[in-house]
Amino acid sequence: MRTPPWNRKPLVFLMVLFCATYWTSPLAAETPTTRLTIAVTDVGGQPLPCRVHLIDQHGDAQNVSGQPFWHDHFVCPGTCIASLALGKYDYAIERGPEYLRRTGQIEITDGDDRTLDVKLERIANLRAAGWYSGDLHVHRPVAEIEQLMRAENLDVAPVITWWNSRNMWKRRVIPNKVTHRFDSDRFYTIMAGEDEREGGALLYFGLKSPLDIETDDREFPSPMQFVAEAKKRDREVWIDIEKPFWWDVPVWLASGQMNSIGIANNHMCRSQMYPSEAWGKPRDAKRLPEPRGNGFWSQEIYYHMLNCGLRIPPSAGSASGVLPNPVGYNRVYVHLEEPFTRDAWFRGLSRGRCFVTNGPLLLVKADGHDPGTSIKLTSGENRPLHIDIQLTSQDPVPYIELIENGIVAHTIKCSSELTERNTFTFSVDEPGWFLIRAIADVEGTFRFATTAPWFVEADDVKHRISRTSVQFFCDWVNERIERVKANIKNDAQREQVLVWHTKAREFWTERLRMANAE
Repeated sequence: MRTPPWNRKPLVFLMVLFCATYWTSPLAAETPTTRLTIAVTDVGGQPLPCRVHLIDQHGDAQNVSGQPFWHDHFVCPGTCIASLALGKYDYAIERGPEYLRRTGQIEITDGDDRTLDVKLERIANLRAAGWYSGDLHVHRPVAEIEQLMRAENLDVAPVITWWNSRNMWKRRVIPNKVTHRFDSDRFYTIMAGEDEREGGALLYFGLKSPLDIETDDREFPSPMQFVAEAKKRDREVWIDIEKPFWWDVPVWLASGQMNSIGIANNHMCRSQMYPSEAWGKPRDAKRLPEPRGNGFWSQEIYYHMLNCGLRIPPSAGSASGVLPNPVGYNRVYVHLEEPFTRDAWFRGLSRGRCFVTNGPLLLVKADGHDPGTSIKLTSGENRPLHIDIQLTSQDPVPYIELIENGIVAHTIKCSSELTERNTFTFSVDEPGWFLIRAIADVEGTFRFATTAPWFVEADDVKHRISRTSVQFFCDWVNERIERVKANIKNDAQREQVLVWHTKAREFWTERLRMANAE
């Protein structure tokens, strides 16, 4: 019978105690015991850059030395090696929405090296049809961008390098070249900026140098002061409203200076939803409960905007590097009828030839026309429109909806097929707008796709303007004015900020006078 260690000589006991403590410590538990080679290829056997979620039995995300890592995933260039302890690991391997995700579990049971061979099947090729994808809200290091875009099969990515708390160009020479092309047909820029304070967030693209927006003041100066400066520098600067529910949205819309608005935004994450509106205008949580309420609220506000006769295309952004999303999770696809360049892509977006998504792929034609098209009616005409929809979704979509002037006007029950095609006829007889959306049945988040709208115009009425929707923004801007008065204690600063809100109130009051529909 062996003698217990506590009955042996003290030195021997201490040595045994040290060994026992070491091998049961967190450091020892994390010590790699084997190597897992992850090899990802396309169906032809060629290495395929991708994103890997590798989660151990304790729920901890694993990373790979030398590869970009964020939150719960890392990038694999096609082949990489993970050093792992013994145990079971769940994995998900993805490459944007055009490739079939692969999931599974692998168990490391001994010290022998293992290999995980995975083939990713392409389920759609939108580039071949002239569609190019972009993520307008990226906070990842510039040095990682090319790897990240390849792994996500992403075409356009402006990288945020200046904002209120930090400007990476402050002590650096600004390069002459800020737009970079690689792999022949992918683009990223390194001069995007973000102004995010009490009124919300605006994203800036296309400037040659940063705006001086470094401030810790939540209200002063007004974001509109920076908008005016940006437009003075370059009338072609692109300004994106990062989310629809930010407090200053009525002011930004009234200015006429906004180019797009983030309908697929960073409150929508791959595995969760942010339930509140942060410091934005809160929704009625009883009418729009968690977890999807915030997503429906974003869409409702966008529909109100369209009902006011404003025509701003939807955009998408993931905020990878700040929030948990991968780059390209929320993305906007733009259809081009000209060679793909950075400028051509933004031109297509400006025309509304687009759809936004964080999952389903939604290609729609109305009488053969892309979203963003204006359809003309002659006086008294009731015009039938042929709607052609192709939906590809890895997640179940119960039905496709046609939204007309903010109301669900037509519903199509979906099948369980990966890709399905539906056609139907829809009639219009008065000015307004319509779009198509598809919401996936995914627990815990708002996974969806929506087209930009088509617009219906009559000979005598180009824009349908709803009194109800205009009043929605009138009430909003009045509420915001009271918040500004309460937030800014300095009289001079408060008056400078309120100038913009007063102008906005005048705009919405005039819009109310112009209303031609309820």
